[in-house]
Amino acid sequence: MKKIIIANFKMNTTPSEMKGYSMTLATKTANTKNQIIVCPPFTHLSIAKQFLDGSKVTLGAQNVSDAEKGTYTGEISASMLKDLGVEYVIIGHSERRSRFKETDRMINRKIKTALSYGLKVILCIGEDLATRGAKQAGAFVRKQLDDALKGIYENELEGIIVAYEPIWAIGTGKSATVKDIEKMTALLRKEISSLYSEKAGENINIVYGGSIDLNNYKKIISLPCINGALIGGTSLDVDNFSLIARENY
Repeated sequence: MKKIIIANFKMNTTPSEMKGYSMTLATKTANTKNQIIVCPPFTHLSIAKQFLDGSKVTLGAQNVSDAEKGTYTGEISASMLKDLGVEYVIIGHSERRSRFKETDRMINRKIKTALSYGLKVILCIGEDLATRGAKQAGAFVRKQLDDALKGIYENELEGIIVAYEPIWAIGTGKSATVKDIEKMTALLRKEISSLYSEKAGENINIVYGGSIDLNNYKKIISLPCINGALIGGTSLDVDNFSLIARENY
């Protein structure tokens, strides 16, 4: 089954390293049936575009401003990304929410701005350990989803991938269990069905992220309930990421 495999470099690697990475990834995934999206830092995008052009790999960015242009020093607009050949953008990652205080309202604005410029969105949602311990994970992620999609039309869901990334699993080396993933995915599909339609709930692309590595990727990505994976640290090694990306699920 075709899956969506996404690499999120976060703030790692240098632009000069991106050339070799891109060339190797393009070669090693030439025959894959999966959809591959690579999201390096902003500084790498032009290089990645140059060496991934014509390959099976699609380019994504890790963030975007909610403003279209203006006096926002240090920000990157949707039109800038579009002009660079970027097709996807990660919005709402837990690190942006916690470290940079991005609110659900801001995330909603970012999604609308990205979609209006023809960018597709990888929307990250997920609960922390305290919320999970209080047995409020379901209500928490439902609210995140509801707030993020406020004012988004059903036909626009085709341009959105929902990434369930439980914060307690990111970077810990301990992934969510199969049962956890199946339960949360079912909840998210049910919520989309409630907000839009049963068809929308069935068709929405949902990927899992959180401590995916060479030891657990097959078990997780092969789950029928999810459409793929958002991979962090493991994606930094091009050989490891290529192995995951070209797997026949």
